[in-house]
Amino acid sequence: MLAHVRAAADARGLPVCVMTFEPHPREFFNPAGAPPRIAMLRDKLEALRMNGVDRVVVEHFNQRFASQSPDAFVERIIVNGLHARWVIIGDDFRYGARRAGDFSSLKAAGERFGFEVEQMQTVADPSGARISSSGVRAALVAGDLDAARAALGRDYLISGHVTHGLKLGRDLGFPTLNLPIAHKRPALSGIFVVRVHGVEAEPLPGVASLGLRPTVDDSGRVLLEVHLLDWHGDAYGKLVRVEFLKKLRDEAKFVDLETLSAAIARDVTNARAWFAALGAPGAVAEGAPGSRSTGFSTSATDRIR
Repeated sequence: MLAHVRAAADARGLPVCVMTFEPHPREFFNPAGAPPRIAMLRDKLEALRMNGVDRVVVEHFNQRFASQSPDAFVERIIVNGLHARWVIIGDDFRYGARRAGDFSSLKAAGERFGFEVEQMQTVADPSGARISSSGVRAALVAGDLDAARAALGRDYLISGHVTHGLKLGRDLGFPTLNLPIAHKRPALSGIFVVRVHGVEAEPLPGVASLGLRPTVDDSGRVLLEVHLLDWHGDAYGKLVRVEFLKKLRDEAKFVDLETLSAAIARDVTNARAWFAALGAPGAVAEGAPGSRSTGFSTSATDRIR
Protein backbone atom coordinates (compact mmCIF):
# COMPACT_ATOMS: atom_id res chain seq x y z
CA MET A 1 0.00 0.00 0.00
CA LEU A 2 2.69 2.49 0.98
CA ALA A 3 4.70 1.85 -2.20
CA HIS A 4 1.52 2.52 -4.23
CA VAL A 5 0.90 5.73 -2.26
CA ARG A 6 4.50 6.84 -2.81
CA ALA A 7 4.18 6.32 -6.59
CA ALA A 8 0.83 8.18 -6.69
CA ALA A 9 2.29 11.07 -4.69
CA ASP A 10 5.37 11.33 -6.91
CA ALA A 11 3.19 11.36 -10.04
CA ARG A 12 1.19 14.29 -8.59
CA GLY A 13 4.05 16.15 -6.92
CA LEU A 14 2.57 15.68 -3.45
CA PRO A 15 3.97 14.50 -0.12
CA VAL A 16 2.97 11.15 1.34
CA CYS A 17 1.11 11.39 4.63
CA VAL A 18 -0.24 8.70 6.96
CA MET A 19 -2.79 9.24 9.69
CA THR A 20 -2.70 7.00 12.71
CA PHE A 21 -4.46 7.10 16.07
CA GLU A 22 -3.34 7.05 19.67
CA PRO A 23 -4.68 5.21 21.48
CA HIS A 24 -5.91 2.53 19.11
CA PRO A 25 -9.71 3.04 18.72
CA ARG A 26 -10.39 -0.42 20.11
CA GLU A 27 -8.34 0.44 23.18
CA PHE A 28 -10.46 3.59 23.66
CA PHE A 29 -13.81 1.81 23.39
CA ASN A 30 -12.88 -1.34 25.29
CA PRO A 31 -9.57 -1.10 27.19
CA ALA A 32 -9.89 -4.53 28.77
CA GLY A 33 -10.79 -6.26 25.52
CA ALA A 34 -8.45 -4.38 23.19
CA PRO A 35 -6.08 -6.46 21.07
CA PRO A 36 -2.42 -6.65 22.07
CA ARG A 37 -0.17 -3.98 20.62
CA ILE A 38 1.98 -4.92 17.66
CA ALA A 39 4.32 -1.92 17.66
CA MET A 40 5.59 0.88 19.82
CA LEU A 41 4.87 4.32 18.32
CA ARG A 42 8.60 4.92 17.72
CA ASP A 43 8.91 1.71 15.72
CA LYS A 44 5.74 2.46 13.75
CA LEU A 45 7.06 5.90 12.78
CA GLU A 46 10.44 4.50 11.77
CA ALA A 47 8.84 1.77 9.63
CA LEU A 48 6.70 4.41 7.88
CA ARG A 49 9.79 6.59 7.27
CA MET A 50 11.66 3.64 5.81
CA ASN A 51 8.73 3.00 3.44
CA GLY A 52 8.78 6.49 1.89
CA VAL A 53 6.32 8.34 4.13
CA ASP A 54 7.03 12.07 4.43
CA ARG A 55 4.58 13.03 7.17
CA VAL A 56 2.67 11.22 9.90
CA VAL A 57 -0.34 12.66 11.72
CA VAL A 58 -0.82 11.03 15.11
CA GLU A 59 -4.42 11.89 15.97
CA HIS A 60 -5.52 11.71 19.60
CA PHE A 61 -8.50 9.36 19.57
CA ASN A 62 -11.04 10.55 22.16
CA GLN A 63 -14.81 10.84 22.56
CA ARG A 64 -15.01 14.06 20.53
CA PHE A 65 -13.11 12.49 17.65
CA ALA A 66 -15.06 9.23 17.84
CA SER A 67 -18.45 11.01 17.78
CA GLN A 68 -17.83 12.84 14.48
CA SER A 69 -20.24 12.00 11.69
CA PRO A 70 -18.69 10.70 8.44
CA ASP A 71 -19.37 14.09 6.79
CA ALA A 72 -17.70 15.93 9.67
CA PHE A 73 -14.68 13.60 9.50
CA VAL A 74 -14.24 14.28 5.80
CA GLU A 75 -14.62 18.06 6.05
CA ARG A 76 -12.67 18.61 9.27
CA ILE A 77 -9.90 16.07 8.88
CA ILE A 78 -9.40 15.17 5.22
CA VAL A 79 -10.32 18.49 3.59
CA ASN A 80 -9.53 21.27 6.09
CA GLY A 81 -6.98 19.42 8.20
CA LEU A 82 -4.93 17.38 5.76
CA HIS A 83 -5.79 19.25 2.52
CA ALA A 84 -5.78 15.85 0.85
CA ARG A 85 -5.74 15.58 -2.95
CA TRP A 86 -5.60 11.79 -3.26
CA VAL A 87 -6.64 9.18 -0.70
CA ILE A 88 -6.23 5.41 -0.66
CA ILE A 89 -8.02 3.17 1.81
CA GLY A 90 -8.07 -0.54 2.53
CA ASP A 91 -10.96 -2.74 1.48
CA ASP A 92 -12.31 -2.87 5.05
CA PHE A 93 -11.84 0.83 5.97
CA ARG A 94 -14.69 2.58 7.83
CA TYR A 95 -14.82 6.08 9.28
CA GLY A 96 -17.04 8.36 11.36
CA ALA A 97 -19.29 7.59 14.30
CA ARG A 98 -20.51 3.98 14.40
CA ARG A 99 -18.21 3.28 11.42
CA ALA A 100 -20.99 4.63 9.17
CA GLY A 101 -18.67 5.90 6.40
CA ASP A 102 -17.31 3.56 3.75
CA PHE A 103 -15.63 3.63 0.34
CA SER A 104 -18.79 4.70 -1.51
CA SER A 105 -19.51 7.63 0.80
CA LEU A 106 -15.84 8.71 0.79
CA LYS A 107 -15.69 8.58 -3.02
CA ALA A 108 -18.85 10.73 -3.19
CA ALA A 109 -17.28 13.19 -0.74
CA GLY A 110 -14.13 13.29 -2.85
CA GLU A 111 -16.14 14.25 -5.91
CA ARG A 112 -17.77 17.01 -3.88
CA PHE A 113 -14.58 18.40 -2.34
CA GLY A 114 -12.10 17.72 -5.12
CA PHE A 115 -9.94 14.80 -3.97
CA GLU A 116 -9.46 11.39 -5.56
CA VAL A 117 -10.25 8.18 -3.68
CA GLU A 118 -8.87 4.75 -4.43
CA GLN A 119 -9.56 1.47 -2.69
CA MET A 120 -6.79 -1.06 -2.39
CA GLN A 121 -7.79 -4.68 -2.43
CA THR A 122 -6.52 -7.31 -0.07
CA VAL A 123 -2.77 -7.90 -0.02
CA ALA A 124 -1.98 -11.60 -0.01
CA ASP A 125 1.13 -13.74 0.26
CA PRO A 126 2.16 -16.19 -2.50
CA SER A 127 -0.15 -18.84 -1.06
CA GLY A 128 -3.14 -16.47 -1.26
CA ALA A 129 -3.40 -15.88 2.48
CA ARG A 130 -4.44 -12.35 3.46
CA ILE A 131 -1.73 -10.21 5.02
CA SER A 132 -3.18 -8.03 7.77
CA SER A 133 -2.38 -6.52 11.11
CA SER A 134 -4.65 -9.13 12.68
CA GLY A 135 -2.59 -11.89 11.09
CA VAL A 136 0.69 -10.39 12.27
CA ARG A 137 -0.74 -9.98 15.77
CA ALA A 138 -1.93 -13.59 15.86
CA ALA A 139 1.50 -14.82 14.76
CA LEU A 140 3.24 -12.81 17.47
CA VAL A 141 0.84 -13.94 20.19
CA ALA A 142 1.54 -17.53 19.13
CA GLY A 143 5.28 -16.89 19.14
CA ASP A 144 5.46 -17.81 15.44
CA LEU A 145 8.24 -15.45 14.38
CA ASP A 146 8.58 -17.15 10.98
CA ALA A 147 4.95 -16.30 10.14
CA ALA A 148 5.38 -12.75 11.46
CA ARG A 149 8.58 -12.35 9.42
CA ALA A 150 6.85 -13.59 6.25
CA ALA A 151 4.01 -11.08 6.67
CA LEU A 152 6.22 -8.14 7.66
CA GLY A 153 9.01 -8.78 5.17
CA ARG A 154 11.56 -8.40 7.98
CA ASP A 155 12.30 -9.59 11.48
CA TYR A 156 9.97 -8.28 14.17
CA LEU A 157 11.69 -5.67 16.31
CA ILE A 158 11.30 -3.38 19.29
CA SER A 159 13.45 -0.33 19.96
CA GLY A 160 13.99 1.73 23.08
CA HIS A 161 16.46 3.50 25.30
CA VAL A 162 18.45 1.42 27.74
CA THR A 163 17.56 2.36 31.31
CA HIS A 164 18.85 1.47 34.74
CA GLY A 165 17.14 -1.45 36.44
CA LEU A 166 17.46 -3.28 39.74
CA LYS A 167 20.74 -4.91 38.64
CA LEU A 168 19.26 -8.32 39.47
CA GLY A 169 20.51 -9.81 36.22
CA ARG A 170 24.03 -8.77 37.13
CA ASP A 171 23.68 -10.39 40.54
CA LEU A 172 22.54 -13.60 38.84
CA GLY A 173 25.55 -13.55 36.51
CA PHE A 174 23.59 -12.43 33.46
CA PRO A 175 23.68 -8.61 33.17
CA THR A 176 20.93 -7.21 30.96
CA LEU A 177 19.97 -4.15 28.94
CA ASN A 178 16.58 -2.96 30.24
CA LEU A 179 14.03 -1.42 27.83
CA PRO A 180 10.70 -0.34 29.41
CA ILE A 181 7.60 -1.18 27.34
CA ALA A 182 4.95 1.55 27.32
CA HIS A 183 1.99 -0.76 26.66
CA LYS A 184 0.70 -3.27 29.16
CA ARG A 185 -0.21 -5.83 26.51
CA PRO A 186 2.47 -6.30 23.85
CA ALA A 187 1.60 -8.96 21.27
CA LEU A 188 4.82 -10.84 21.91
CA SER A 189 6.00 -12.33 25.18
CA GLY A 190 8.44 -14.98 26.34
CA ILE A 191 12.14 -15.77 26.05
CA PHE A 192 13.86 -15.26 22.68
CA VAL A 193 17.04 -15.45 20.66
CA VAL A 194 17.68 -11.88 19.53
CA ARG A 195 20.08 -9.62 17.66
CA VAL A 196 20.72 -6.13 19.05
CA HIS A 197 21.64 -3.05 17.01
CA GLY A 198 22.92 0.22 18.46
CA VAL A 199 25.29 -0.95 21.17
CA GLU A 200 28.29 -1.48 18.91
CA ALA A 201 28.93 -0.79 15.23
CA GLU A 202 27.91 -4.36 14.42
CA PRO A 203 24.78 -6.13 15.71
CA LEU A 204 25.30 -8.30 18.78
CA PRO A 205 23.77 -11.70 19.56
CA GLY A 206 21.75 -12.15 22.72
CA VAL A 207 18.91 -13.76 24.60
CA ALA A 208 15.94 -11.69 25.76
CA SER A 209 12.98 -11.82 28.10
CA LEU A 210 9.87 -9.82 27.19
CA GLY A 211 7.06 -9.80 29.72
CA LEU A 212 6.16 -9.38 33.38
CA ARG A 213 9.09 -11.15 35.09
CA PRO A 214 6.77 -13.13 37.43
CA THR A 215 9.56 -14.54 39.59
CA VAL A 216 10.92 -11.17 40.72
CA ASP A 217 8.19 -8.57 40.06
CA ASP A 218 4.45 -8.46 40.81
CA SER A 219 3.89 -4.84 39.70
CA GLY A 220 2.43 -5.76 36.30
CA ARG A 221 5.09 -3.66 34.54
CA VAL A 222 6.22 -5.01 31.17
CA LEU A 223 9.96 -4.99 30.54
CA LEU A 224 12.28 -6.13 27.76
CA GLU A 225 15.55 -7.43 29.18
CA VAL A 226 18.40 -8.48 26.89
CA HIS A 227 21.52 -10.37 27.90
CA LEU A 228 24.23 -9.89 25.29
CA LEU A 229 26.45 -12.89 24.63
CA ASP A 230 30.17 -12.24 25.07
CA TRP A 231 29.84 -8.49 25.65
CA HIS A 232 30.08 -6.26 28.64
CA GLY A 233 30.10 -2.49 28.95
CA ASP A 234 27.96 0.56 29.55
CA ALA A 235 24.96 0.97 27.21
CA TYR A 236 22.79 3.16 29.46
CA GLY A 237 20.89 5.83 27.52
CA LYS A 238 21.61 4.28 24.13
CA LEU A 239 18.76 3.82 21.65
CA VAL A 240 18.91 0.18 20.64
CA ARG A 241 16.87 -2.01 18.29
CA VAL A 242 16.14 -5.59 19.29
CA GLU A 243 15.32 -8.05 16.49
CA PHE A 244 13.49 -11.20 17.57
CA LEU A 245 14.80 -14.27 15.77
CA LYS A 246 13.52 -17.36 17.59
CA LYS A 247 11.25 -18.06 20.55
CA LEU A 248 12.79 -20.36 23.10
CA ARG A 249 9.99 -20.67 25.66
CA ASP A 250 7.17 -18.92 27.48
CA GLU A 251 7.70 -16.90 30.62
CA ALA A 252 7.56 -18.92 33.82
CA LYS A 253 7.49 -18.24 37.55
CA PHE A 254 10.28 -20.07 39.33
CA VAL A 255 10.38 -21.05 42.98
CA ASP A 256 13.57 -19.14 43.74
CA LEU A 257 16.42 -17.13 42.20
CA GLU A 258 18.68 -20.17 41.95
CA THR A 259 16.15 -21.97 39.77
CA LEU A 260 15.68 -18.80 37.73
CA SER A 261 19.44 -18.50 37.21
CA ALA A 262 19.64 -22.11 36.03
CA ALA A 263 16.80 -21.48 33.55
CA ILE A 264 18.59 -18.41 32.20
CA ALA A 265 21.76 -20.45 31.78
CA ARG A 266 19.81 -23.00 29.71
CA ASP A 267 18.35 -20.15 27.63
CA VAL A 268 21.87 -18.85 26.94
CA THR A 269 23.02 -22.34 25.94
CA ASN A 270 20.04 -22.73 23.60
CA ALA A 271 20.65 -19.28 22.10
CA ARG A 272 24.28 -20.18 21.45
CA ALA A 273 23.23 -23.44 19.82
CA TRP A 274 20.82 -21.52 17.56
CA PHE A 275 23.54 -19.12 16.47
CA ALA A 276 25.95 -22.04 15.98
CA ALA A 277 23.50 -23.77 13.64
CA LEU A 278 23.26 -20.47 11.75
CA GLY A 279 27.04 -20.08 11.67
CA ALA A 280 26.69 -16.67 13.29
CA PRO A 281 28.55 -14.89 16.11
CA GLY A 282 27.51 -15.93 19.59
CA ALA A 283 28.34 -19.60 18.99
CA VAL A 284 31.34 -19.72 21.29
CA ALA A 285 32.02 -21.85 24.28
CA GLU A 286 29.82 -20.85 27.16
CA GLY A 287 31.49 -19.85 30.37
CA ALA A 288 30.17 -20.00 33.87
CA PRO A 289 27.20 -17.76 34.63
CA GLY A 290 29.50 -15.23 36.31
CA SER A 291 31.93 -15.00 33.40
CA ARG A 292 29.79 -12.60 31.34
CA SER A 293 29.14 -15.38 28.82
CA THR A 294 30.31 -13.54 29.47
CA GLY A 295 26.92 -11.90 25.29
CA PHE A 296 2.06 7.63 6.44
CA SER A 297 -0.44 13.54 -1.31
CA THR A 298 -1.33 14.18 1.94
CA SER A 299 -2.54 10.87 0.53
CA ALA A 300 -3.66 8.20 2.92
CA THR A 301 -5.91 8.00 5.91
CA ASP A 302 -5.81 4.29 6.45
CA ARG A 303 -5.26 3.15 10.00
CA ILE A 304 -1.87 1.73 10.84
CA ARG A 305 -2.32 -0.54 13.82
